[in-house]
Amino acid sequence: MKYITSTLAVLVLLVGAGVARAQEQGTQPPPTVEVVSVSEQTVTLTSILPGRVAALEEAEVRPQVGGIILERRFAEGGRVEAGQVLYTIDPASYEASLAEARASVAQAEAQLAAAEKEATRLQELQSRNVASQQTLDDAVATRDAARASLQLAEARQQQAQIELERTEVEARLSGEIGFSQTSPGALVAVGQAEPLATIRNIDSVYVDVTQSAADLLRWRRGEGLSQLGNAERDVSLILADGEAYDETGTLTAAEPYVDPQTGVVALRIEFDNPEKLLLPGMYVQVGMPTGAAEGVFLVPQEGVTRDRRGNPQAMVVNAEDTIEVRPLDIIQNQGANWVVRDGLSDGERVVVAGFQRISEGASVTPQPRDAEGGDAAGGTGEAPAEEQAAEAPQDDTAD
Repeated sequence: MKYITSTLAVLVLLVGAGVARAQEQGTQPPPTVEVVSVSEQTVTLTSILPGRVAALEEAEVRPQVGGIILERRFAEGGRVEAGQVLYTIDPASYEASLAEARASVAQAEAQLAAAEKEATRLQELQSRNVASQQTLDDAVATRDAARASLQLAEARQQQAQIELERTEVEARLSGEIGFSQTSPGALVAVGQAEPLATIRNIDSVYVDVTQSAADLLRWRRGEGLSQLGNAERDVSLILADGEAYDETGTLTAAEPYVDPQTGVVALRIEFDNPEKLLLPGMYVQVGMPTGAAEGVFLVPQEGVTRDRRGNPQAMVVNAEDTIEVRPLDIIQNQGANWVVRDGLSDGERVVVAGFQRISEGASVTPQPRDAEGGDAAGGTGEAPAEEQAAEAPQDDTAD
């Protein structure tokens, strides 16, 4: 009997301790959540298009005469200016050809001078009926032939001069030059398959993208763009590392052809490249403005969740600091935000952190994201571990 009484006493103590602990837990404050207030605004909608960077100008350096490369006169990967000598080809044979051409010119000049004197002499004799007309005609023909021979010799001299000048291979445009594909001592020839080097002007660059023909039609008709200012029509750029490019671009050309298999049109956009960040061949993304959406909300992406069917939704803190779940109509993403067309009202508070212990209908303690006093992202509404340990009821049943 004494044993049964002791057992009942222990049970009463255990039940009492459990009730006390439950009462203490019930007095804990609502969990803290981090919120962002949203407001209606007009947002410029954009289409993100993949693209490739291309040089504004590009020129292959090729030999226009054949011969042995004597010297390379530029730094690979550096900048060259138009007219700068890049390679020197052995000029010996071309100097000899020029000397031969000059000799031919001198010979033709002497022959022309003799022919002119003969023709003049025969004209005087024929005027006195001393020489026949046939003799005079032959002298005039010889003089004209000598003049033509001189012109031919001068043309050959000019050609020899040009070929000699081409032994110094010059840059045809200013820009950044790549690696040299040949070296001193190599034999080069006119019309060879491989260029000596390639020069690219990347002070400004083109970005080539593709866009659907339907979107291009809306662009050309101005549909959706009538409310955009000139600055908002500028095209933005996202680099390969995901960072936004500082400069904006301008649509300069559209290929007048639609790919029949894909239904897209190639577009060319020009960007300034003062720091040479954009290099030909680089993959980028272009933000093309397509129109303006009025009365929409920008919601941080971390504030949008998905239901079991994958539909977007947000948790909103109402005026009673209670959680409401709102289905959202999302138009597109814009940076770190979603552009929401329907599902929210002006001034409402959207939960962006602290989802761990909340559900629809739960009471919460909202904390604005920019408010001081700590980050609520990990807030769960629990008391610190030290306080919990201090407030935990002592279990005397161990005795």
